[in-house]
Amino acid sequence: MSMPHPSSAPDGGPPSGPEPAQPTGRGGAPAAPRPGRDAGEPFLPAARGPGAPRTLLPVPGRPADLPPAHTTLICAALPGLVISTEEGQLTGRGLEGFYMAGRRTLSRCLVRVAGREPLAMQARMLAADRVRFVGTLRACPDTGPDPDVFVERIRRADGVERITLRSSALRVLRVPVEVALGTDLAELGDVASGRAGAELSASVHGAGLRWSCPTGHVTVSADPPPTDALASAGLLRWEVELPPGGTLTVELRVRPDGQGPVSAVGRGAASPFAEARVVSDESGAEALLSTCVDDLRALLLRDPRHPADTHLAAGAPWRCGLAPAEALAAARMTLPLGTRLAAGTLRTLARTQLAGPGPHAGLIPGPLRDSGPHLPPGCTATEATLLFPVLLAEAWRWGLAEREVEELLPVAERCLEWLRTTIGDGTYLPDPQPGGPFRCETQAHAHRAALLGADLLDAHGRTGGTELRQWARAMRGAFRDDFWAEDPAGGRPVAARTKDGRPVPQLGSGAAHLLDTGLSGAGEHAPGLLDKARTEQLARLLGDPDMDSGWGLRSLGAKEAAYNPFGHRSGAVRVHETAVAVTGLAAAGHEKEAGSLLRGVLAAAESFGGRLPEMYAGEQRTRGSAPVPHPAASRPAATSAAAGVLLLCSLAGIRPDAPAGTVTLRPFRAAPLGEVVLTGLRLSGAPFSVRVSRLGLAMVEEAGEGVQLGV
Repeated sequence: MSMPHPSSAPDGGPPSGPEPAQPTGRGGAPAAPRPGRDAGEPFLPAARGPGAPRTLLPVPGRPADLPPAHTTLICAALPGLVISTEEGQLTGRGLEGFYMAGRRTLSRCLVRVAGREPLAMQARMLAADRVRFVGTLRACPDTGPDPDVFVERIRRADGVERITLRSSALRVLRVPVEVALGTDLAELGDVASGRAGAELSASVHGAGLRWSCPTGHVTVSADPPPTDALASAGLLRWEVELPPGGTLTVELRVRPDGQGPVSAVGRGAASPFAEARVVSDESGAEALLSTCVDDLRALLLRDPRHPADTHLAAGAPWRCGLAPAEALAAARMTLPLGTRLAAGTLRTLARTQLAGPGPHAGLIPGPLRDSGPHLPPGCTATEATLLFPVLLAEAWRWGLAEREVEELLPVAERCLEWLRTTIGDGTYLPDPQPGGPFRCETQAHAHRAALLGADLLDAHGRTGGTELRQWARAMRGAFRDDFWAEDPAGGRPVAARTKDGRPVPQLGSGAAHLLDTGLSGAGEHAPGLLDKARTEQLARLLGDPDMDSGWGLRSLGAKEAAYNPFGHRSGAVRVHETAVAVTGLAAAGHEKEAGSLLRGVLAAAESFGGRLPEMYAGEQRTRGSAPVPHPAASRPAATSAAAGVLLLCSLAGIRPDAPAGTVTLRPFRAAPLGEVVLTGLRLSGAPFSVRVSRLGLAMVEEAGEGVQLGV
């Protein structure tokens, strides 16, 4: 497969910087890529087309030069985004500003009252798409130290800011209120790499200001209209008279020319997610689920030519476009909230599948992704192609309509045919790069795809299932020798084998994918690549402090060469893979290790205000400590928000088989969060609720007609 080799690209971003926010069409779906980009882009050229991911902008400079995002407050309602600091003022420094479809529409928004900036008192996220800032002023200096003017700013990702002044002074206040505005209309990638350029000159436009450049225009309108508008200074000014207890509210609306109010995909009836709730003895569980679902809604995008089909962007601020493997993984983890997202994601990616003939026929295109210090970058096209039939098979178990399954089945068949063709007469799925290794994680994905795909083909009268099972059986027999390194401590899985057979022995979180065998029929998981004894040994390894940081699973063991607690594939905690480990360990009966990882992530979530970043430092947890953020992590991120949903639902161990009309429950017997009640889930489109007692006993409290409890 002809794909460029990034030097250190984090999860699909360019080698030396973040992915710019993706331009979008109507409703926020990815627009067609613009021609004339530099060579060396990580996406396969064939991915271009309606609904396909945009090519990445190469960003010069070193990754260390990127502005940090961990101290910012990021509000998202794609295609809208606003990035602020806790001070509340937008100064134009760093990433600050309002963005629409990847372009910074407003970089500066400074409020002054009587010539002074309010003293910042509080900044708090109200939801995924809005933040509240509180500031104060002393307008009457003779009243002592108490502030007498309260300034509230509600800032929203859709380009609206509401500024409210409230006076507690004992006399009438006559003060000027000024809002200084500016913009560079720069792309996010240019902002991140320090190439934004100077602010543009403004002109007075209606009840506000307008800025123009060759690639676009933007207006800021104010209600009520200002007393004065000074284009040369980018200033709106009001002469305000506030009686005691009086208030004034000014609303600013930032709009690209020709664009009306932006309707976020994830709001209202358009959301594909059920209104689920969790009640638990653990106080943070309810807030975590609510925040995760809110973040997922904020990251929804539409396919512009098929607006009924939604999918998730990878994360904000760096990756506001489609990353196929992550979109599929996130849709899979959110199946308890309904199958609509899965169906939309599958249809969107089906339209990008490469046609034949040729060795890439059936492939779902995707970018290269950094694999850490011990392996070359991996190909997420392979991962996405193997995830496609898995998501379709599991969505079918969760009740995806038969009509939709039949519509998507030919695409899954082509994915499986690509798998068979690529393996040929061999045992393992090779790396797409010439001379690349045979990766352990890739074999786990391929084995799962073969078994779940075979079930899907058999159930729908298609051929090929027998051959897939035969290959999977042969791989299981060989894998246990080829991908396991014996040692006095009981052995370990190897991360990969090179083309000449040498093992890559380092232990990382990728080993957790060996436990993610996929949902088969009758409430059972498909067979895995490890036998019982080696599964027990892997559980011990993942539960050891070298891997379990106390906040979640490290991406590389603390005793491994090149360990770095901030390395996104060499030691940082990745929430997605921690969730994979928790569910896999629990399914295999290793609740002690699963429960420790689960409690670690929940504690980290509480420290992060319920909004899980995609990763954070793998520093060891100690008494009184807190997880350390990663400066380049997306937050919100699709896989971490979806992982929060999966983690909470894993407590009940829900294993549906909608075609058979059954659901089986395999809850945590230790009940690590005490009693848990999950309501508002979806199974076959009907409400589904389950209760797990403090004794670890589960019961269905609500289900659709005809659903039977499996054994």
